[in-house]
Amino acid sequence: MIDVEFDAPAVQGALLGQADALRGALEARIQQKLSGEVLQTRSGALVASIISSIENDGSNTSVSISSTGVPYAAIQEFGGKTAAHDIVAVKAKALAFSIGGDQIFAKSVHHPGSTIPARSYLGSSLAEMSDEIESGFKQAILEALTPG
Repeated sequence: MIDVEFDAPAVQGALLGQADALRGALEARIQQKLSGEVLQTRSGALVASIISSIENDGSNTSVSISSTGVPYAAIQEFGGKTAAHDIVAVKAKALAFSIGGDQIFAKSVHHPGSTIPARSYLGSSLAEMSDEIESGFKQAILEALTPG
């Protein structure tokens, strides 16, 4: 039988520190994808909506990364269909757009709906970083267990 002693608070601290570092790296990777790699930036609202947090209750640690306050975030991540709807000029007297090189003005138009393909930025970033995340936690444990 091998008896191993280790400093549990040191291991927990190392894991917590690594979780925070990986949280920041994952958040940066997601924001990179939203800055032209997967989606083109228009207003920057989706990039700005990415928030992450880390929670530790002493025995469990969890990292959360999500997008809040942007209604189109989910359809960009997972894809889907939009319903047919009317678009009505609200902030101006008319809508303006081009069709076949002609400038068109209208008070409203009927949009037939769209099929939006999935453009994963959250799930794909996590998948791409899974090896880095796993090795980061293993390294943190090894360093915490190695006598200094």
